[in-house]
Amino acid sequence: MTTAVAPSTAALSAADRCDRCGAQAYLRVELQSGGELLFCAHHAREHGDKLKEIAANVVDETHKLSNTPASAADDER
Repeated sequence: MTTAVAPSTAALSAADRCDRCGAQAYLRVELQSGGELLFCAHHAREHGDKLKEIAANVVDETHKLSNTPASAADDER
């Protein structure tokens, strides 16, 4: 018997933690074997090439790290 796992399309939250170091996760890798791994941006970059080889789906939210919050932008005026 085989169980299919539906890909997760939910956005990552502050509660999602890196499997390597426990920092906030910004990358979810759904494996071809059916499991899932979460990584901070640092570990996502470090293991990126290998992850691409074994990934069935990747949710990459590292772009959130470069966005300036509106309140900080307002303070600079």
